[in-house]
Amino acid sequence: MAQDIGKIDITERTRSIFGSRLQSSIASPVFSYQQSLENVPETLVTTIDNGLRIASEDSGSLTATIGLWIDAGSRFENDDTNGVAHFLEHMIFKGTKRRSQLALEVEIENMGGHLNAYTSREMTVYFAKVLSKDIPKAVEILADIVQNPLLGEAEMERERGVILREMQEVDTQTDEVVFDHLHSTAYQGTNLARTILGPSKNIRSITRDDLLDYISTHYTAPRIVLAGAGGVKHDDLLRLAEQNFKNIPTASDKFSGLTHCRYTGSEILVRDDNMPLAHIAIAVEGCGWTHPDYFPLLVANAIIGNWDRSFASGQNSGSRLARIVRENDLAHSYMSFNTCYTDTGLWGAYFVTDRMKIDDMVFSLQKEWMRVCTGITENEVKRAKNMLKTTLFQQLDGSTQICEDIGRQILTYGRRIPLAEVDARIEQVTAGVIKSVASKYIYDQCPAVAAVGPIEQLPDYNRIRSGMYWLRM
Repeated sequence: MAQDIGKIDITERTRSIFGSRLQSSIASPVFSYQQSLENVPETLVTTIDNGLRIASEDSGSLTATIGLWIDAGSRFENDDTNGVAHFLEHMIFKGTKRRSQLALEVEIENMGGHLNAYTSREMTVYFAKVLSKDIPKAVEILADIVQNPLLGEAEMERERGVILREMQEVDTQTDEVVFDHLHSTAYQGTNLARTILGPSKNIRSITRDDLLDYISTHYTAPRIVLAGAGGVKHDDLLRLAEQNFKNIPTASDKFSGLTHCRYTGSEILVRDDNMPLAHIAIAVEGCGWTHPDYFPLLVANAIIGNWDRSFASGQNSGSRLARIVRENDLAHSYMSFNTCYTDTGLWGAYFVTDRMKIDDMVFSLQKEWMRVCTGITENEVKRAKNMLKTTLFQQLDGSTQICEDIGRQILTYGRRIPLAEVDARIEQVTAGVIKSVASKYIYDQCPAVAAVGPIEQLPDYNRIRSGMYWLRM
């Protein structure tokens, strides 16, 4: 009873102190959805003299993420140098002309910071998450590692073993293997067909000159974005960029531009009956980042959805395919995807299933694709748009995710698309738009197929191809 009286006393005391201010705060309306889209910090973008772009969003937080987004990845390699971009990402942290590897690691550790990197087919990224007060030091470190890497021979020899072990680990991740195979068949004979890590023979033969040549060819200022999010003042970041990145060259006569990668409908099958489950990906050619069909294809992707046996939903899922898969036990999981590059993309689905369910799963997937092309409803599109918005906006939770969004969009679009514009573009998608765009990219198109595992029951390619259209009497 004494505890109850204490709670009442605290409440009364609070009311007496804050009075009407508390009441007005409780009664004040919350922001509407549209107002919340506008109520975000502005993304400021500035280009310095050599062409390097600085983009930032200041949320006023105590931490920040600062990174370099570079328009360079495995797509810019050839057969002999495939793997160089990823090898360089590993070597970039092994010391510079100013800092040893130990000194670099201790400096980051003493700041309580986190330094990381990754390589994709079209981008290489180096970023640091630090306290806002340590942004100047983080920018200086990023500038040092990309402009003055030591690339010592002894460090390179050690790193070869690290990368070869990483390749062995990737080979145990069947989904990674399937998507590498999907790229190799869909873009056969082109740069996008190659893996990011490269073949083992290249890893054993890459030299220091190969790494230096890659830097001089692709690490030019107009192809680099210095992005920041969190507690970042744009003017301060701009000043730091002018101090630390002014010597990066504006162009390289060794780079002749992006080469278009031709899509080919085809298949690659790796049968292994000792595996317990079949892993299969089927895709068609999608569009690039900046294409007007990008958002409609995202919504179509959300309509197909994804499902896993661990999900609590399924029977009442908004995705028709998820309900079919669950009710008929067609797969352990499936995932729709929309992988985009500058000028092309892959739109499709990846699923894991028992060997005797492959045929039924392929049939159900293609049947749903054809329904999206011909008979999708406005209610389904509305649900998919809400799901897509939730997914996209949840991905912007934190300075690192926001910084990544800024860097990627500045490289791909040349600007940061405001959330209100993203929302508006998604809202413009209707059932009619979905049917039109899906008919363009999916209906009667040649798919790319990659399958690994006990795949004897997988329909042959011609039969899968015939499932990409419906005959009507």
